[in-house]
Amino acid sequence: MFGYINADRRQLSNEDKQLYQQFYCRLRRQLGEVSGFKGQLLTNYDSCFLAMLLQSIYEPDINSGNSSKAIEYAADMNIILSYHSLMDKFLDEDSRFAKLIARLLTKDYKRLKVKYPRQTKAVEDYIHKLSLAEFSKEQNLDIVSSYTGEMLGELFRWKDDAWSKSLHCMGYYIGKFIYIMDAYCDLKKDKKFGNYNPLIYLENESPREFETFVRVNLTSLMSECSRSFERLPISDNSAILNNIIYSGVWQRYQCMHEKNKGQSLILN
Repeated sequence: MFGYINADRRQLSNEDKQLYQQFYCRLRRQLGEVSGFKGQLLTNYDSCFLAMLLQSIYEPDINSGNSSKAIEYAADMNIILSYHSLMDKFLDEDSRFAKLIARLLTKDYKRLKVKYPRQTKAVEDYIHKLSLAEFSKEQNLDIVSSYTGEMLGELFRWKDDAWSKSLHCMGYYIGKFIYIMDAYCDLKKDKKFGNYNPLIYLENESPREFETFVRVNLTSLMSECSRSFERLPISDNSAILNNIIYSGVWQRYQCMHEKNKGQSLILN
């Protein structure tokens, strides 16, 4: 999974911190129900955000097991993304552990592929397009980041209804944001080991404007995401969701930016 869609807990009230953790625990419990202990190991706050977002829009009943249709859907998307993430880690890093967990998830993935053909196709298409982009050393950041955007757009679009377009747009812009964030955080490592990263080309072309370029692009993407978010009928959990959209997603960037700025000062 991605690891960027988190709340900024410093700005949450104690009550909202507890509610946020409660959603995480409900998601973890649901993953345990459908996939056992291996599923619980893969619980993450990205899927917790999706569960809370969909629960707040559609307000499905919470059942006796403290789950709901929205939480069940987010758990299923967690498994789909985790399966591909583990397979990617195995292929890229020859991780035996990733291979083992992915194999244990194969049965679950096949079941979910039948249940969610649109969503699984979107993830598989994303993996294929990204592999081609890496092979061809695609330098156009907008093109490459759009693959993650289209994939998450399909996963955010739970139902075909009045809210599907706004949810797809949210997922699309968050997906592009995540791709650029991930490339930014991995930049130094990828330069060191010669890995593909489209930000390397941009930094080489305009080193002085590079940091500004990254910040402006990320800000623009989250601005578009927030526009779609504000069109949704959200009342419950609004403080937590607003916290994530407007503050939480920026935590990794701020940490990396300060780190890079500190290293530049030392070098100069």
